[in-house]
Amino acid sequence: MPPGLNFLKNNKNNILLDADNLFWAISPRQSESDIFIPASVFSLYEKVKYKLSREIEEFRFGQELTAIYIDPTDKCNASCSYCYIPAKTRQSGRSMTREELDFILNKLAKYFKGSKRKQVIIFHASEPLLVKDIIFEAIQRYKKIFKFGIQTNAILMEKKDIIFLKKHRVGVGISLDSFLPSTNDRLRASGRRESRTQSRGSETKGNFAQAVRAIEWFDGYKGLNIIATVTKLNVNDMPGLVKFLHARKVPCVLLNPVRFTRASMKALRPDDKTLAEYFIKAVDTAVELSSKSKHKIIIGNFTNTILAIIAPLARRLMCDISPCGGGRCFFTITARGSMIPCGEFTGLKEFSGGNIFRDSIPKAMQSKAFKEIRKRAVENIPECNTCALRNICGAPCPAELHSLGNMYPALSASEKPYSITKGGMYQKSVFCNFYKEVIKYAFKMIAEDKIKYILRDDSPDKLEYAYNLSLI
Repeated sequence: MPPGLNFLKNNKNNILLDADNLFWAISPRQSESDIFIPASVFSLYEKVKYKLSREIEEFRFGQELTAIYIDPTDKCNASCSYCYIPAKTRQSGRSMTREELDFILNKLAKYFKGSKRKQVIIFHASEPLLVKDIIFEAIQRYKKIFKFGIQTNAILMEKKDIIFLKKHRVGVGISLDSFLPSTNDRLRASGRRESRTQSRGSETKGNFAQAVRAIEWFDGYKGLNIIATVTKLNVNDMPGLVKFLHARKVPCVLLNPVRFTRASMKALRPDDKTLAEYFIKAVDTAVELSSKSKHKIIIGNFTNTILAIIAPLARRLMCDISPCGGGRCFFTITARGSMIPCGEFTGLKEFSGGNIFRDSIPKAMQSKAFKEIRKRAVENIPECNTCALRNICGAPCPAELHSLGNMYPALSASEKPYSITKGGMYQKSVFCNFYKEVIKYAFKMIAEDKIKYILRDDSPDKLEYAYNLSLI
């Protein structure tokens, strides 16, 4: 077998995979001991491997900015138990003024002038609808220059807001963690208080009612995504949540494992086996519902895994690649103007690339903080550097691993249910085994020709074959 190719067994198939350029081939296995791969596969590999390697190299290490996240306010009207933004910041932080937001967007417009496509501006954490007036004014003013998105808990969302957002084709992400009001509202409690100490039986008020109302108002809007943060409290709810959202014509849901950027989050960690089991059940649920109805619902992060295999350059989520997109394809501007590689680095002062009100964007991109994130490649991470799946997974998330590495001395052995050592971000993912199982399942779905139920409706029409093993 040529150097660089890895031989894997998965379900009823043999898989060949080049971990560096993501060339792959699937061959049906006749028996458990069967390791046969047609010789024509190796011939094709030799023809395309150099081209694929160049493309992946550019994709991974290129620095084209495609999105800017703007946090127009530090404040939030909720107190989610897993929030990566410190409670003090959410309770007493500042908000941008109308003039400050306009200054930022004008500066970005000048920076991107001459670009062939519209860059994306996403209004993000804490809760952007607390300053919806200045946000909506900005969207109205800059709609011809940028594409816009907004991530919200929907507590303050009104029907007139939805009319505005749909009219201007704004991408909308609504946070909802469960189809069960009690579970969702326990995790996503409203009000400015910490809720992680609440008992299962205690009554809480969260965003469930408002979020579901907004989802129904959107009425199948293609620009709507639901974002669920998966913890041990709602991990079993993932298949049910998919059914719940499909019934409300939601096109896409992201099931994101909780990030451990604060010490308190460790109590919410689902174990990898359970997480993989229910995530895969959620995928199966989405595929079944999509195949048997007129409405398709996809699980966005699983779709991204499929794309990482069949069309690596087409993947949209840049967390699951190394180096990740932080400080490379996107960065975040905080309410105080600090430019940081990603919102997950909020509160980590050493990762500021400057301030938008006094520093240039090129200066931020060349800052030590941004370069540090761009240097984190799987080739430099022990265990990842020998893993065949390393450029499908990407070993996320550097902010999470940096935070865990720094808090490690304060954790006892019983509090450390993940393999983390002191030493920063050059470690494998907290959910390494989960990612491995999901990737293996993605190969199974590809082999079973089910990707038409997993990709967005317009995706297949935009893809072209770089090579086609079925034509050999």
